[in-house]
Amino acid sequence: MNLAPHASILAIAVPLLGGFALPLWAKLHRRLGELWLFLVGAFTAAMVVLLAVQVFTGGIQVYTLGASSPGETLAPGGFPIRIMLVVDGMGAFTALISVLVALVSFLYAWRFLTEDHGKTLALTLGLLLWAGMLGMVLTGDLFNFFVFFEVTSIAACGLIGYRTWEARGVEAAFKTMVMYTVGGLLVLLAIAVLYGEHGALNLAYLSSRIQGSLPDRIALGLLLGGLLMKVGAVPAHMWAPDAYGEAPAQAVILLVANTQASLYGLLRILFTLFGGITDPVVGWLVTGLGTVTLVVAALMAVIQTDLGRLVAYGAVSQIGYMLLGVGVGFTVIRARPEYGLVAMQGGIFHMLNDAAAIGLLFLCVGAVERAAGARDLRGLGGLSHDLKWTAGFFLLGALALAGIPPLNGFASKFMIYESSFRLSPILTALATLASILLLAVFIRAFQGAFLGPRGKPSEPEPFGMVLAMGVLALAVLALGLAPDFFVRHLVAPAAEALWQGRDLYLAAVLGG
Repeated sequence: MNLAPHASILAIAVPLLGGFALPLWAKLHRRLGELWLFLVGAFTAAMVVLLAVQVFTGGIQVYTLGASSPGETLAPGGFPIRIMLVVDGMGAFTALISVLVALVSFLYAWRFLTEDHGKTLALTLGLLLWAGMLGMVLTGDLFNFFVFFEVTSIAACGLIGYRTWEARGVEAAFKTMVMYTVGGLLVLLAIAVLYGEHGALNLAYLSSRIQGSLPDRIALGLLLGGLLMKVGAVPAHMWAPDAYGEAPAQAVILLVANTQASLYGLLRILFTLFGGITDPVVGWLVTGLGTVTLVVAALMAVIQTDLGRLVAYGAVSQIGYMLLGVGVGFTVIRARPEYGLVAMQGGIFHMLNDAAAIGLLFLCVGAVERAAGARDLRGLGGLSHDLKWTAGFFLLGALALAGIPPLNGFASKFMIYESSFRLSPILTALATLASILLLAVFIRAFQGAFLGPRGKPSEPEPFGMVLAMGVLALAVLALGLAPDFFVRHLVAPAAEALWQGRDLYLAAVLGG
C-alpha cells in the first residue's frame, strides 16, 4: 500500500490513536509500552518527513477527507464542504520542529521518568499533545484548527500538573488552564463571527471572501488576542514562566513546541486568512508586542534564583524575537521590500533555533534537578564535577540563546537585527540589549550551578538523557555552522509561503 498520498492524515491519526492505546500496552508489560511508543514515534516522524519532502519538492499538498481521491478539493457546486488538510512550506517547517522536539522528549523521558512518577501518563499526554500540534499546523479548516487548539490545551495542562503530589505544578496547570480557556473562547467567538458573516469555515474560502468589514476586523482582533495569549506574549505571558518552570523537563520542551504551533496559527491568520487586507497597524502591534516581550522577559530573568524559572523567562524572551521578525515583515508586506522577507526568514529561523537551544537548556535543568534534588541557585554549585555533559550542554545552550557566533542563535538574530534596523533602529537596539542581558544572566546561572568546589557527590547522567541532550546540542551546532543550508532548504520556502504564497494557497484549494 502506498502511504505517501495519506501522509498528512496519518501524521495526525497515528499519534492520536497511539496515545490512547499506550496505557493499554503498558498495562500488559512495561516493555510493550516502550515498544509501542517507539513504533508510533518512528512512524509519525516518517510520515511528517515524507510530507515535508512532498511539499518542498512538489508544492502545496491538499488532502480531502471523505473524497473519492485525496487530492479532490471542491464539491460539485464549487464550494469546499469537506474537511481538508492543506500543507505549505510553513506548515511543513513547523511540523518538522514538532518531530525534533517530540522524539527528543520521548527519548529523555525514557530514562528521566519512572512508573512511580507517572511515566505512562506523561508519555500518553505527550503523544496527544504532539497529535494536537500536528493537527493545528496541517489543517486547512478554521473550526478544526480550534479543535486541535483545544486538544493541545488539555494535553498541555495535563503535562504541567499531572504530578499531583507537587502543589506548585498543580497551581501552574490551573493558571495555564485559565489563560488557555480564555484564549480558546476568543478564538471560538472569532470563528462564530466569520461563519455568521461568510457561511464557511475553510481557510482558503474565507480568505477569498474577507473584505475588511467591521465583523472581519472584530474577528481578526479576537483571533489575535486568543493566539497571543497561548503564544505567551506580554502582557498575557504570566502563565508561561510558571508552566515552563514547574513542568518536568521532557514536558517543557513539548510546551515550547506547542507555543510555536500557536505562533504558526497566528502567522496563518495574518498572512493567509487576512492576507488580502494587510494593515501596517497590525504589523506594528505584533512588532511592538514582540519587542516588549523580549525586553520584559530578559529583565525578569535577572531576578530569578530558581534555575527552571530563569530558563523559562529566557524562553519567553525568544518568543519576542520571533514576533519581532514576523511583525516587521507584516508591517511592510504591502511594499514588499527585501528586508521584509529577511525579517520573516529571521523570525521563522529563530523558531527552529529556539526549539534546539531552549530545549537543550530545559533538559539540562531536568538533569540538575535529578542529580541535586533542587534548582535554587543559592544552594547549588560544583555540579560540573559529576555532571560534565550537562555542564557543557548548558553552556552551549546559553551561548546559543544569547546569540553568540558561530552558534545557531546568532544566525537568526542577526537577520532580525539587520531587518528591524531598516524599520526602526530603536527595535534593533532594544533587541541587542536584551540579548546582552540574557548572556550575563545565563553566565551567572552557569557559574552558580556548575562551578565552584565539589559539594555532595551526584550520580552521573544516564546515557538516555545524555543522548537526548546530545541530539539537541548537535542541532545547535549544525544550525549555527551551516545556516545557509537550512535557510535555503527549510526556512526560505516557509517564509515564501507566507510572504507571497497566499495566492498559491488559495489556488491549491479553490482552483484557478
